Amino acid sequence: MEVQLTNRQQHILWATVRHYIATAEPVGSKALVEEYDLGVSSATIRNVMGVLEKSGLLYQPHASAGRVPSDSGYRIYVDQLITPSLRSRSMSQTDATRTETLGREVEVALQKQLQWQDRSLETLLQGAAQILATLSGCISLITIPQTTTALLRHLQLVQIEAGQIMLIVVTDGYETHSKLMDLSPTPEETQRDSEVIDRELQIVSNFLNSHLRGRSLLELAYLNWSELDQEFQRYGEFLKNSVAELTRRTLAPTATQIMVRGVSEVLRQPEFAQLQQVQTIIHLLEEEQDQLWRLIFEEPEPEEGGKPKVTVRIGAENPLEPIRTCTLISSNYRRGSIPVGSVGVLGPTRLDYESAIAVVASAADYLSEAFSYFNP
Repeated sequence: MEVQLTNRQQHILWATVRHYIATAEPVGSKALVEEYDLGVSSATIRNVMGVLEKSGLLYQPHASAGRVPSDSGYRIYVDQLITPSLRSRSMSQTDATRTETLGREVEVALQKQLQWQDRSLETLLQGAAQILATLSGCISLITIPQTTTALLRHLQLVQIEAGQIMLIVVTDGYETHSKLMDLSPTPEETQRDSEVIDRELQIVSNFLNSHLRGRSLLELAYLNWSELDQEFQRYGEFLKNSVAELTRRTLAPTATQIMVRGVSEVLRQPEFAQLQQVQTIIHLLEEEQDQLWRLIFEEPEPEEGGKPKVTVRIGAENPLEPIRTCTLISSNYRRGSIPVGSVGVLGPTRLDYESAIAVVASAADYLSEAFSYFNP
């Protein structure tokens, strides 16, 4: 979300979010004057908060109440106001130090309480989930690692009709999976002879089989498709999406594939005071884990600095209705370079984002290291 804020607007939005996270009470200008050294008057703060409200970053739950961050306000806070370049201006030294050291504290806690050499994989993940819930104050979610050994035996691209192609994948166990996709052809391509397209698809199929036969399905989902020969670039995005979707479908989990901890603590938060909302979240966690699994173990964005990216979904950014008033923070853990599982925390949008992001990142790094010691 691209919103340009002045330094003063950034500081006041940062302080408003921080105060609301700490108190769960709508924030007024008087509270910000008393609690934060913003260097401006109460009247100036009120004016700026009014501007932020018009921009959709804050809102008033009641006419006489203070302001509360919106999903968009939290998004600006996460994307722009808790980065290292802004901490010296926006955060107190105590907050900056706490955030910078939290990742290390998580790592130490995991190392102290979990010795993977002496534990089964399931015991390790159960312990990590409990520690994650305790340190974050959120519901922790850890997916069981995907360790399928299914290998690609044959791949075939078949033209169904103009602009429609089916990808057929056969594994070494002779299981067959297919995916129908639209290529959205240009008018010129629509007029091309069907036999020419069939020959082209056969060439592409032969090329892919020669390069990909014998690789695991999990590995295929994370190939660098930019290396596909220039001759076949027009198929690259189609193939990437199709193979990834087939892989996720093939690896679809059972209802016991996500370890969940910390539910009772989180549901005491005021945001979960309505029984119906609580019931829908619990139903998702217990009965519809396949939907949640697909959300948190999706194909990740490019790594940052050699580390998997932490994904933060705030409120309505979550596609699953039961958690559209929540924040879901997740990151993949890996075996070598291949993602095999995910670590996540689920809590209210009124969340200590700095801490939660640091906890998830550290837990993912720890499990990536630990998982290399197991031979599933």
